[in-house]
Amino acid sequence: MSQPQAKFLRDYQKPKFKISHIDLDFTLAQKQTQVVATSKVFRQGHHQEPLVLVGDELTLLSVMINGNKAEYQLLAGELVIDTALDNFELQIITQLDPEANSSLEGLYMSDGAYCTQCEAEGFRRITYFLDRPDVLAIYTVRVEADRQAFPYLLSNGNLIDSGELQGGRHYAKWHDPFPKPAYLFALVAGDFDLLEDKFTTCNQREVKLQVFVDKGNLSKAHHAMASLKKSMTWDESRFNLEYDLDIYMIVAVDFFNMGAMENKGLNVFNTKFVLADKASATDDDYHGIESVVGHEYFHNWTGNRVTCRDWFQLSLKEGLTVFRDQEFSSDLGSRAVNRIHAIKAIKNQQFAEDSGPMAHPIRPESVIEMNNFYTVTVYNKGAEVIRMMHTLLGEAAFQQGMKLYFERHDGQAVTCDDFVAAMQDASEVDLTQFKRWYSQAGTPQVDVKEHYDEQAHVYQLTLSQMTPATPDKAEKQPLHIPFDIELLDVDGDTVFNRVLDFTEETQVFTFDGIKQKPIPSLLQNFSAPVKLNFNYSVEQLVHIMRFATSEVAKWEASVSLFSQSVWQNVERLQNNQSMYIDPRILDAFKGVILAQDLDKALMAEILTLASASSLIEQKDAVDLDSLALAREFVVFEVASDCEDELLARFRELEKVDDAAARALKNICLSLLLKVEQSYAALAKQQFQSAENMTDSLAALSALNSESSLIRDELMSQFERQWIDTPLVMDKWLVLHATLACSKCINQLQSLFEHEAFSFNNPNRVRSLIGAFAAGNTFEFHRKDGVGYQFLADAIIKLNSVNPQVAARIITPLIQFKKFDATRQAMMKQQLQRILAVEELSKDLYEKVTKALA
Repeated sequence: MSQPQAKFLRDYQKPKFKISHIDLDFTLAQKQTQVVATSKVFRQGHHQEPLVLVGDELTLLSVMINGNKAEYQLLAGELVIDTALDNFELQIITQLDPEANSSLEGLYMSDGAYCTQCEAEGFRRITYFLDRPDVLAIYTVRVEADRQAFPYLLSNGNLIDSGELQGGRHYAKWHDPFPKPAYLFALVAGDFDLLEDKFTTCNQREVKLQVFVDKGNLSKAHHAMASLKKSMTWDESRFNLEYDLDIYMIVAVDFFNMGAMENKGLNVFNTKFVLADKASATDDDYHGIESVVGHEYFHNWTGNRVTCRDWFQLSLKEGLTVFRDQEFSSDLGSRAVNRIHAIKAIKNQQFAEDSGPMAHPIRPESVIEMNNFYTVTVYNKGAEVIRMMHTLLGEAAFQQGMKLYFERHDGQAVTCDDFVAAMQDASEVDLTQFKRWYSQAGTPQVDVKEHYDEQAHVYQLTLSQMTPATPDKAEKQPLHIPFDIELLDVDGDTVFNRVLDFTEETQVFTFDGIKQKPIPSLLQNFSAPVKLNFNYSVEQLVHIMRFATSEVAKWEASVSLFSQSVWQNVERLQNNQSMYIDPRILDAFKGVILAQDLDKALMAEILTLASASSLIEQKDAVDLDSLALAREFVVFEVASDCEDELLARFRELEKVDDAAARALKNICLSLLLKVEQSYAALAKQQFQSAENMTDSLAALSALNSESSLIRDELMSQFERQWIDTPLVMDKWLVLHATLACSKCINQLQSLFEHEAFSFNNPNRVRSLIGAFAAGNTFEFHRKDGVGYQFLADAIIKLNSVNPQVAARIITPLIQFKKFDATRQAMMKQQLQRILAVEELSKDLYEKVTKALA
C-alpha cells in the first residue's frame, strides 16, 4: 500500500476561501441519508486557484453554483471546483450510509439513534467541505425524519422552527448564531427519556437545560444535570464566563469513541459519563461524571468561542480546559486528592508516552493521523503547562490574562502563541523561555544536590536539568521550571517555603540563616511535570510524610518509600539475596492507618500502593520477573505488619456512608486479602450486604488477585444481576481482564462470544482488551508472548471496524524498550504482523511504523 504522508505545522497556510454561512438539510434514513449543504463561499486574497473541498465515504449526487450545475473533478478524497467567481452560493448534495459506519466518525447509528462525531475530521464524512478548524461559519440546520422512531431532532444552537410533514414525518430547524468550525457541528435524532431543568445566569438570562438518555434511564440522569448546574455557577464565579445560548443539551449515547464532545450547545456524551445511580455507579463514576460534564461545559469558551487555528494547536483548547476542569473538581472537593489523581496520570501514562516512540510536544510538529494526538501529552501535560503558568503569574494576573485572551480573540481560531501572549501582556511577566514547553518533547530530569555549612548556617541546593533525546529532536534547551520547595527542621516546622524560578541548566539556590540542616520537601504539589532525582533517605521521607504542610508531598513521600523498597528488593533478587524491608517503612504506613487528623481519602491514596505499571515508569530498564516478586513481597510485608490496624479501620468504617470513608475501608479490605485468603469471607459478606456499587465492586476487586471458588461464585452472581446493564457489565469485563491468573487470556478469548461484549462498541473493547493490555501488566508481558499475540489479534480485527479505538489500545505494545531482549523481540514480531495487514489504517500505520523505527 502507499505510505500515508505526514503533515507539518511549518507548512500551515491560511485557507484560500472562507465560508461565512452554511445551511444543512438532512433527510435521515439508516442506509441512504441525504444531505443538502448550501454555503456562502468567498475567495480570500488575490488568486485564481480552484476551491478544493474534502470528503470521505460519500456518494456525491449534485454540485451547483448560484443555482447552475458546476464543473468539478472528483479525486481521491477531494472535490475540486474551478470557478473564477470571488463569492458565490455553493450547493452540494451527498448521500451516506449511517448504519454501515462502524468508525463512529461523521454521522452514524448508535443503538437506533442518529449521532454525529466530527472532531477532528468527521464532518467530511457528512458533506464535502473546508473541514479545518480555521474556517468558521454560521450554521442553520434542518433535520427531517420519521416522527415515531425519531421524536427528538437536535442540532447546535437555538430551535427556530419545527413542524409536521406528510407520511408521519416531521422536521426541526436549528440556528447557531456563533460562528464555529465544522468539527463542532452536531446532530442527534432518536427516541429518548428527557430530564429538563433551567439555569439563571449572572445577567438574569434563563437557559433551558436538557439531558437526553436512553429509555428507562431517566433516574440516572440527575447527577449529570446537577453537575452541569454546578459547572455553570463555577465558571461564572471563578472565570466570570456566562453561557451564551438559550438552551444547553447533553445527549448520552452508548457507541462513542471518546468520553464526550463539546459541540456548541449540544454535547454528545458517552453514557459512561452521564448515567449514575447508587446501585450501578461507583463513587469514582460520580466524580468522573462531574469532571467530564464540567470539562465539556467549560469548552464553551475555551474551545468554542475561541478555537484552534489548526490541529497542531489542540492543547490550546484541551490543555487549558483540562486545567479548568481540574480546578473545578478541586474547588468543589478535596484539592489534594484531585491533584494526586492528576499527578498519577502524568507519572503513570504521560511519562511513558514521553519515553516511547510517540513522544511529542504539547504542540506537535507533525502528524499523520490527527486522532493519534488526542493524548495524555496534549491534554494532561498541556494542563500542567497551564498550571505552571498559573503558578508563575498568580491567580489575579492569570485571570487578567484570560480576560485579555477573550477580549482579543472571541470568535477567532488562534494559536498557543496567542494565548501565551495574552498572559504575558496582562501580567508583564516574560514568558519567552517558558514557551519552550510548547515545542519541546520529553520529560525533563532534575537532579538535586544539597550542601549545608553548619558554621555559616547556609544551606544550598544545586539543581541541574536535562531532557533526554526524543525521536523528533536530540538537542534540548533549558526550560523555565517553577520548583516549589519547603524546608523542614528536625521538629517538623517550616523554615522556608517558596517557588524557585529554575531557568538554567545548572542553578544554585542559597538559603541563609538556616540554623540546622533542614529536610527538603522538593517539587511540592508536583509544581512541574519533571522527574526528580534526589537521594532521599528513609528517615527524610518518613519526616516529610509526618510534617510536610502539603498533603500531596506526604503522598509523594509514601510513594517514594514504597518504590525504594521494591527496587532495593529487585536488586537483592538479582544478587541472589533474601528480600528485606526497613521496619521504619512499615511504621510509616502503620502511622497513616492510625492517624486521626488525615483526610480519609488521602489516607486511601497513600495506602493504594504503587502499581506495577507505575513502578516500570521509574526505570529505564526493568527486570519484570524480579519486579513481580519484589512488589508482591513489599505489599505483603506492609499489609501483614499492619493487619490488626487494617482490620480495625475496616470495622470502624464498615457502615459509614461517605465516599472518603468507603475509599479507605475498601483499600483496607484489599490489603487484608493480600495477607490471608481467609479474609475472602469479609469480601463475600460485604458483596452480599452492599447497598451501593462502590462496595460491591471493591469486594470483587479485592478477590481478583487469583481465581477462587468464592470469586467465581460472586462474579457469576454479579453477572446474573447486571446482565442487562451494559455500563455495569463493563466493570465485570474489566475484572476478568485484570485477573492475575495464568488462565486469564483463555477466559478473555471465550468472552468474545459473550452477549455483554461487542467489537463494535468502544466501551466494551476498552473494558476487556484495553484493560487487559494496560492494567494486567504481568499477564500481558507473559514470557511466552501470548499476551502480545492476544492484543495484536484484536487490533487486526479492529483495524477494519474502528481504527481509532485500535490505535488507542495498541499503546502498551509499542512501549517495549524498557523490557528484556526476548520480550522486545516478541512485541516487535506482533507489530510486524500488524504492519503487514492489507489496508492498514493511518491511525495504526503511524504508531506501528514509529515504534519499529
